Amino acid sequence: MDSFDDFEGLSLEIKTSHGRTLLIADPHIGFELSRGLRIRTHFEERLATFISEKDPDLLVILGDVKEPIGLSFTMKRLLMGFFSDLRGIPTVITKGNHDGRIEEVAEKFPNVRVVEHLSVDGKLFLHGHTLLPGEDFSEAYLGHIHPAYTFKSGGTARKTKVFLRVEKFLVLPSINLFIEGFDVRDGIKMVPFLKNSSTGDVFLPEGVYLGSISL
Repeated sequence: MDSFDDFEGLSLEIKTSHGRTLLIADPHIGFELSRGLRIRTHFEERLATFISEKDPDLLVILGDVKEPIGLSFTMKRLLMGFFSDLRGIPTVITKGNHDGRIEEVAEKFPNVRVVEHLSVDGKLFLHGHTLLPGEDFSEAYLGHIHPAYTFKSGGTARKTKVFLRVEKFLVLPSINLFIEGFDVRDGIKMVPFLKNSSTGDVFLPEGVYLGSISL
């Protein structure tokens, strides 16, 4: 059986009134098309298999389902395959800045819904590239900045994907194993409602708390 440990670490499962709710951020399906790769990674097929095996009651994709901002024939085909492989799992996409025209594909699947943001049980789900909606919430989950932390030792540096918590906001790393991510200090500037944050708490995918860092 295929091992999905990396996907496990980069996703988050929480309980909501919908049941087991699986959160993932920034798959960037079709990234090969925009980055000049000459090979197909089949990343989206493995991701769909992971989701299907988890079989959540609700899947929330926190934006940037696809990489190309446009919607070519090839991109449509990749998305059609991905949504088909989800096997009818109720799915909500909080639309990201790369998700132009994604509704044209999503509307063909009755289990897939595209929204600007989602509110459930006082929890807010959104991509993170726009201003906050005008409603109350106790905690929020977002993506957009692909948070990573750079470890430095001697003359070497190594970047690792992380979860970033800033007050009541939790930023998820990109679920795409081929995307390295942005250092959190740079990435935070891309979130309008967090760009002036001074500190944040950083966690490794395996749950290890790295501590509070200055942003």
